[in-house]
Amino acid sequence: MIDKIKKRDGRIINFVPQKITAAIFKAAQAAAKKEDREADYDIAEKLTEDVMALLNKKYIGEIPTVEQVQDAVIKILIEAGHAKTSENYILYRADRTRSRESKSRLMRTIEAITLKDATESNTKRENANIDGNTAMGTMLQYGSAVSKEFCKTHMLKPEHAFAHDNGDIHIHDLDFFNMGTLTCAQIDIINLFEGGFSTGHGFLREPQDIMSYAALAAIAIQSNQNDQHGGQSIPFFDFGLALGVKKTYKRLYKSNMAKAIAIYCSFEDEEPEKIADEIIQESQLVSKLPLTMENDPSYVDVEIDLLAKKLNISKEQAVKIHKFTKKYTFQETDRRTYQAMEAFIHNLNTMHSRAGAQVPFSSINFGTDTSIEGRTISRNLLLATESGLGNGETAIFPILIFKVKEGVNYNPEDPNYDLFKLSCRVSAKRLFPNFSFLDASFNAQYYIPGRPETEVTYMGCRTRVIGNVYDKEREIVTGRGNISFTSINLPRLAIKHGQAAKGEANIDGFFSELNEKIDLVIDQLMERMKVQQSKRVKNFPFLMGQGIWIDSDKLDWDSDLSEIIKHGTLTVGFIGLAETLKALIGKHHGESQKAQELGLKIVKFMRDKLDTTAEKYKLNFSLIATPAEGLSGRFTRIDRKVFGEIPGVTDKDYYTNSFHVPVYHTLSAYEKIQLEAPYHTFTNAGHITYIELDGKPSDNLEAFETIVRAMKDAGVGYGSINHPVDRDPVCGFNGVIDDICPGCGRTEEDGVKFERIRRITGYLVGTIDRFNDAKLAEVKQRVKHNFKRI
Repeated sequence: MIDKIKKRDGRIINFVPQKITAAIFKAAQAAAKKEDREADYDIAEKLTEDVMALLNKKYIGEIPTVEQVQDAVIKILIEAGHAKTSENYILYRADRTRSRESKSRLMRTIEAITLKDATESNTKRENANIDGNTAMGTMLQYGSAVSKEFCKTHMLKPEHAFAHDNGDIHIHDLDFFNMGTLTCAQIDIINLFEGGFSTGHGFLREPQDIMSYAALAAIAIQSNQNDQHGGQSIPFFDFGLALGVKKTYKRLYKSNMAKAIAIYCSFEDEEPEKIADEIIQESQLVSKLPLTMENDPSYVDVEIDLLAKKLNISKEQAVKIHKFTKKYTFQETDRRTYQAMEAFIHNLNTMHSRAGAQVPFSSINFGTDTSIEGRTISRNLLLATESGLGNGETAIFPILIFKVKEGVNYNPEDPNYDLFKLSCRVSAKRLFPNFSFLDASFNAQYYIPGRPETEVTYMGCRTRVIGNVYDKEREIVTGRGNISFTSINLPRLAIKHGQAAKGEANIDGFFSELNEKIDLVIDQLMERMKVQQSKRVKNFPFLMGQGIWIDSDKLDWDSDLSEIIKHGTLTVGFIGLAETLKALIGKHHGESQKAQELGLKIVKFMRDKLDTTAEKYKLNFSLIATPAEGLSGRFTRIDRKVFGEIPGVTDKDYYTNSFHVPVYHTLSAYEKIQLEAPYHTFTNAGHITYIELDGKPSDNLEAFETIVRAMKDAGVGYGSINHPVDRDPVCGFNGVIDDICPGCGRTEEDGVKFERIRRITGYLVGTIDRFNDAKLAEVKQRVKHNFKRI
């Protein structure tokens, strides 16, 4: 009779059958609870006897291990017809294993963070916007590693933790799970700045100058990032800062009128300033028009008449004073606006958040304000971006997103057409702005002229939030964002059911298991939402305390967030559609129309499932084309270990980003746009289409603009154009650098590397030496689109 058992650490201890009975009974209780019945302890004892009989027969004269005993329990449960109890026992076993292994896994991770350089550790390069070699970057990774292990062993349901560790799903930002933070938010700076706001460390008055507006916009982004685990965006930057331009113009107008009066008339001391103020105030009162950069003719006529009357001068002299005032006020306002935009960009690339380990993840949407003030913001933001940072470097943040809209900026007769042309020029040099297309059918349905909060905006990473089943009356972008998202490993399902594994694809089996995985993720998102709902306003002093999130201004400091976060999105993502199709039918959607049809069927299936779920719960369940940075390599490593190297599927170091045609596949830019555009319709939580160009697009702006227009015509929602952005830090040359710098003729053998900036997801992340191994492999395999093959 077996009376000893071998533990995992090699120790030999007494064998206690009652522990088996207790484990079986606990698993039976879990199964019975789901079926609303009671578990039977006597049955658990009988099953234990069967287990003992099996062990005594199989391990004569041996001491079985813990794993062998557990295997015997599972075998007896299945043979005795207790499948549900067996499933719960397996989960219990996995949970105990995970809890036990988490300590050693954590220690291994901390060892890698502590002892290895970032060039040797993917862990330290998991997020390319964190410098893993710095003290604060290392400390942030320590916290992340500990938090992830705690969440997996104490916060997540066992089946969710198992699916994540096993590589069936990926819970994004798992290290923030227990904090209950949300992912991202669109900040309404018009509402925030009115009356001033607090950062938690002091109150800031309402800004009165464009320089202050720009500075506070950067501070708002920085402060908000400390309350969230994702990015921050300003959805209509031009509208939001236009008021700052107006205030600056008014102040300078008064000052310049006083100067003109002093020049053309004879006054002393403060008298010109006083007279200028009186004339401006009375002109607004009589004309019933405000003083703006537009300078309505009715206002101008009244001002000139008052100048002539109050100063006792001729109308001709009054006109000279007015022209002097307007000319220099325009010039100074424009100059100050440029300086403000330059400072804004510099701030977002130098100010730190999250314990000093990161610059804020920031996105700026703009381009549709047709007022002179709004246009002044957009133009100078683009020009400052074009100029670059202090030494001519390309700015990493903010991600600029130019909103393209017919009737506003797309056609030559549109009022902001010049800004569209300028945005193409700047993007061709600096990679930004990206382009969002308000006329795409899924964006246009929300658009209401004159209400910028209905203009669909994107986070730099691609996240999109607009529809609102929770509150149909407020389908707007401001004060909302993604709550959390989790991605499904599509290629794994395809490997299990596709021809790559069995010779003949079981498409029905694929969809059946996909349906199960979506249900699993929905349950996991709901569980995470419970944690988020339990948090209080005081846990997020800026995001909630300053009314950034919609309806948070109606709550008290100790109020929970149970209702208001329902305005956000709960999102399911996917990765590797190309590899999925290769595993299922042997070709991806860039190679076969049949594959394209199946790809659309898969993505539509996911969207339809989430739409149904959204209506069921009145929560904004949505589908995102996952921006895969660290994830692209994680899934592949796990699957290659399990299934081996499968050509076209697991034979690379990464899975293809979302629904994209593989980067290594050769086709024209136009063909790529046409293939990817239909997927934008279904991915309502976010999407992006990239075009990868060779050469220097600044030399062919016509071709660059052709690509942007092709995206719009195809129905793309959000797109960008990638191209090499290289810089020699020695001579300052910006452009395309191969092996030799065109500026000074030196090579990297001189000891100083060239800076090579590339885009990997929606966020641009500096030089390529900060990329993890999977993204480095992907970048190296990218096939460039030649300008002649657009």
